[in-house]
This record gives sequence, C-alpha cells and structure tokens, in this order.
Amino acid sequence: MGEMKVSREHSEKQRRRFMRAVLNDLNALEIMNDNGMIESGITRIGAEQEMFLVDKNYSPAHKSIEILDDIDDPRFTFELAKFNLEANLTPSELTGDCLRKLEKEIHETLLIAKTAAAKHGTQIALTGILPTIKQIDLTLDNMVPIDRYFELNDTLKSLRGSDFRLNIRGIDELTVTHDSYMLEALNTSFQVHLQVSSEDFVKKYNIAQAITAPVMAVAVNSGLIHHNRLWHESRIAVFQNSIDTRSDTFQQRGNLPRVYFGKEYVNSLCDLFREDISRFPLVLTADFDEDPVGMLEKGITPKLKALMLHNGTVYRWNRPCYGVVDNVPHLRIENRVLPSGPSVIDEVANTAFFVGLMVGMSNKYDDISKVLRFSDVANNFLNATRIGLESKFHWIDHKVITSSKLILDELLPIAHDGLIQEGLDIQDINKYLGVIEERAKSRQTGAKWAIKSITEMDEHVMPDEKVRSITAEIVANQKTDEPIHKWKLAKVSKNLDWRATYLRLGQFMTEELFTVRPDDLLDLAASIMDWKHVRHVPVEDDKGQIVGLISHRAILREVAKGRSNNDDPAAVKDVMKRNPITASPNTKTVDAIRLMRKNKLGCLPVVDRNKLVGIVTDHDLINVAGRLLEDNLENYAED
Repeated sequence: MGEMKVSREHSEKQRRRFMRAVLNDLNALEIMNDNGMIESGITRIGAEQEMFLVDKNYSPAHKSIEILDDIDDPRFTFELAKFNLEANLTPSELTGDCLRKLEKEIHETLLIAKTAAAKHGTQIALTGILPTIKQIDLTLDNMVPIDRYFELNDTLKSLRGSDFRLNIRGIDELTVTHDSYMLEALNTSFQVHLQVSSEDFVKKYNIAQAITAPVMAVAVNSGLIHHNRLWHESRIAVFQNSIDTRSDTFQQRGNLPRVYFGKEYVNSLCDLFREDISRFPLVLTADFDEDPVGMLEKGITPKLKALMLHNGTVYRWNRPCYGVVDNVPHLRIENRVLPSGPSVIDEVANTAFFVGLMVGMSNKYDDISKVLRFSDVANNFLNATRIGLESKFHWIDHKVITSSKLILDELLPIAHDGLIQEGLDIQDINKYLGVIEERAKSRQTGAKWAIKSITEMDEHVMPDEKVRSITAEIVANQKTDEPIHKWKLAKVSKNLDWRATYLRLGQFMTEELFTVRPDDLLDLAASIMDWKHVRHVPVEDDKGQIVGLISHRAILREVAKGRSNNDDPAAVKDVMKRNPITASPNTKTVDAIRLMRKNKLGCLPVVDRNKLVGIVTDHDLINVAGRLLEDNLENYAED
C-alpha cells in the first residue's frame, strides 16, 4: 500500500527539500546494508489482492467508498478507481502450510468484501482487466478522491505535456488517447512479496528477473480490453502507457518509461535505487522530518518514508521494497506482473510457482547473469506478455524452447525442489504446482479462455453482450473456485438483462467507420454506401474531426441534377450537411432517441473530445425498440 499523505505544494523549494530527504534515506539504507543491520536468515511471503466491483449487469460498479465504509478491517484499502478494492494479506514465514494459509486468507477477505458489496448491489470479480470496462468509465469522476491520486495525475500530465496514448496490437488492434492516468484503473493485480536477506538481494533479484517470463506465460489473464483481443497480458502495455511521463522529445531520445522491466542485471541494492533516482523525476513529495542517520545512531530504525514514496512511483515489474516491523528492517522483492484471478487457487498456484523458482533457481545458479543474457530475459518477458504459453524463449546456454515445454520439463521440478527445501507441506506443493502443470498441459490460461470464448460467440451478438456474458461466467466460476484449466468456454448468457447493453450510445454504436474527406469525389461516397450497405457516411478532416455528413438521399438529389457525370464532378463538400448534430459516447439512449426525433435525423455521429468515434443510425434504434417490444410481449404472454 502506497503512502497516501502527500503534499499538494508545487514549489521548487518543496521539491528540493523532499529530494534531500530521499538522498538522506538512501544514505541510511547504505549504512544499514553495509553493516548487516537488515534482517536475514528468514524468508517470508505476502501478497496484495486487488479486485473489481461489478453491478448486477457486470459493468463496473463505482461503490468502493461506500463499501469500505462498511468494512471494519485494516487489511482493506482503496485503489485508484471507485470500482476497485485492495486487500493487503498477512505476511507469513515461507514454510509448512503457508500456501494453504494464504489461500484461506484470500477466501476470508473476499468473503468480507462480497458481504459488504452485496449490501450495495455489487459483486466481486477477479481478473487482470475487466472485459466490460469502456473508456467512458475511466473519468476523473470515478477516481477515488485522495490527494495522492490527484497529485499523481496532475504531475504525470505536466511531465508528459500531452494526453496519454495506448496502442496494442494482438488479434485486434486498440488505439486510445486519454486525458488522465485513469487508464491504469483498467488493471488489477495479485502482487506477491518475497522477503530476502540483504546479502542475497542481488542474486535473488536477478533470479526474479530471469524467471518472470515463464511465470508470466503460465499466469496471463488479461487478454481482452472490452471486445478487443489483444496481448495475453495486456496489463503490461496498459500500465506502461498510463504512467509514461516521457514527453515526445524524451521518447525520441530513448529515455526509459517509468514502468519498465530493466535494462540489465543489477550489481547492488543501493545502485538500483540510485538508478531510479537518477532517471525519474519526483512526481510526489511529502513533509517528512526524519533524520534517518541520526535515528540509526540512537538505535532507532528509520522507515525511509521519502525514499519509499519515490520508489512507489517507479514501477519496475520486480520492485525492491524496504520495510520495518518491530524496529527490525527488512527487504522484499515485489513481483508485480501477476494478474488478479482467474480463481483463488490459480493465484496461490502462481505464487507457489514463483516462490519455488526463486528458491530452486537460486540453489541451481550462483550467478544467473553468467548463463542467461539479460537481452534474452527482457525479450522472453515481452513474448510471454503477448502470447502466453504459445511463446518461445531463448533460455540458458542459448537454448530455444517453447514456454510450455520449459515449464513442464525443467522449471516445475526446480520449483518443487525449492519448496521442499523451504520445508513446505508436500501435499500443498503437489496441489498448487499440480495446477500449474495442468494449466501448462492444457494451455488454457485465463487470457486464452477469454479470447477463445469471445471468438467462438455468434458474430451477430453485440460486443457488449459478449463481454458481459464472459464477465458473468468469470464471477460464477470464481464462486466454485475451479482452476482455469477446468473452465468451459463462456457462452452468450440468456440470463442477462439485454437492455443493459443499450443504456448509452458508447455501448452499441458502430465503431468500424467508413468516412470520406470534404474534397473526395462524391462518387466515392456513393460507392462506399453501395459496397457497405449504409445510408450515411461521416465527413471528417485530417485530424479526425467531423465536419459534415453525407446521406444517400443527398447523393440521389445530386444525381438527379445531372452533375455527377459532367467534366467537373461533384465533391463531397458540395452536398454534405455541414456541422451535423452529434452526441457523446456517454449520451443516454433515450436522450439520443429524443434528439433524433426532434431533429428528424437518420443518423447520429458520436464524438469524443472533438474526434469521431462512432455512429448510431435510426435503424439501430429501431432494433432496440423492436427488441424491447418483443420482450414486453413475451412477458405479457407469461403473465
């Protein structure tokens, strides 16, 4: 959980004061590290469980503030969006039945969350990206009103100097421009913390980097952003772009993004922090009055709040963490790549695989950098995020191997040995690593399940209905806690309220647009209408702003005048309707119907921030009305 008490002061004096505190903290950390003052000889695990809140129609439910008011449990806290919650689970020593205890506590916290959520007509969903989220949900109105979040948004935008951009290519392609860092709210994670000794930190951190790709490959659970089939772990791309503070100039210069995997293996704990302080400007400050070196001299362990606040705004996928419990300092490696879900047992299995590999690989390789190039490690990670268990890795001693074969033949035995060495219960080891084995054999990850489910659904079903059906199946399967490799593909549910798909234009508007420019040949617009069986074509300029609308009726009038065949053929701008009436994606459908009736419109272009994003026709609204009439008649017959 990040520090919530931050300063909203934006003076250069405040920034200099805070940077001095950061450097003082780093100096104290170096003293503690060099003098063996950091706890060693014990390994602990902990985790953060993030979750989505959904309403009865499986759309995001903006109820976290009300729900947290009803939860009297210090483990729970806010996340960025009002449709997220987070539970910080209790750390435990890595031995005996710790994995079983972890699973039990996740179920316990989820029950608390579900009970409180039910009072507000809300359910809990565990998934890396909620399929029903749309861009209209990612507004600042839906951000939890905490200074830390507003300050982050303001500073990130100021440093970047432009809107945030997201482009992901998978089976489909998604390109989004967004005006706030609320894009990050697309993501929820299951973040695993592993406490390590200071003398082993460098070795263990480099091992964590090396194994991230295979752990990621078998755990991917973020294949959909709405109906778009993208990377198998699209969270990685979303998070990198939503926290990218680089201006266009710094991107062209090759500066690293604030969310990153790393450029090379690390050589020391403090060098890792020095690197991040050197590369990334402050985005949050606070007033801390600790004298960390002076506290050490008095036998008091400093919390290094300034250093950890800055560290919390640099998003390495394996992040170094420092903490203090009962005046004893410790170090942790936070694995940030694992997504939430698909089920609790899947999350614990992912944890077992990661932790087992951390121990087993550390036993097997004294220095991983001597047998595996970092360039291969980074490339493996990228491949895993894109295609999961279908990826190929460049592995130790230049071996090229599929991720599933590597996991099954080599890594699972290593993870098994690592957990045995730590004294974990053998039945638990077999149970959780057995889940990883079956998942790797079936190649059905959460991402693969969702992508295949939506692909096999009837193409005539509205995308919004498809993703609500998938989300409904996620929630239902999580109640049984069946691991993902046993899930049957989701089908379009007949139990959903279909009207929920038509509440706002952004849910059902046509997004695949065919447009023309003002100076285009009028015959081109006529041909597009004929080829694509449409009666209206939007006219936009080179910036994507709508400047007109051309209808089939207008073209017929022009043909009647005989201008289409003369030596000076008509241009689109000669007959288009200029400055057409438009609506936003968030416009209620009933308001759009009134608008179109009042103005006798055959279609309504949908515009977001002056850019054309969709179109709704009278035919679309007739279908909605017809379906509503049919539904009412069926209900009448039943009554």
